[in-house]
Amino acid sequence: MTDNERSAEVLLVEDNPADVDLTRESLDEARVLCNLHVTNDGVEAMRFLRKEDEYAEAPTPDLVLLDLNLPKMDGREVLEKCKDDEQLRRIPIVVLTSSQAEIDIQKAYDLHANSYVVKPVDLDQFVDIMESIGGFWLRVVRSATD
Repeated sequence: MTDNERSAEVLLVEDNPADVDLTRESLDEARVLCNLHVTNDGVEAMRFLRKEDEYAEAPTPDLVLLDLNLPKMDGREVLEKCKDDEQLRRIPIVVLTSSQAEIDIQKAYDLHANSYVVKPVDLDQFVDIMESIGGFWLRVVRSATD
């Protein structure tokens, strides 16, 4: 395995267990080589990203897949905190959500999301999206965290 083929570290911030399973299966089916880490709310995501408490040994993600509607701290606040944090701002964050609301899309980009993707309900489309996300963010893009 070469450096370009190393297994990427991906943090999925998602509170819906069915969406977690769907994302995991779609990444596998799309053959995206990654270690998928999952947090279920915004507070837990920030602890993971800041390597606090039980996450002291957590890897720095190469990519964050972030749902907007989360308990405790919503995805907008997570996005804002990450992009305001000198240690976290360079981590690419893809908003992956069911919301198609223009206000959510605009707000995410105002908060410096790297991209905004609406979750499709069709499994084949979800696999295609995961393949595209993995191909672009994990294989094509050279990040500042490399």
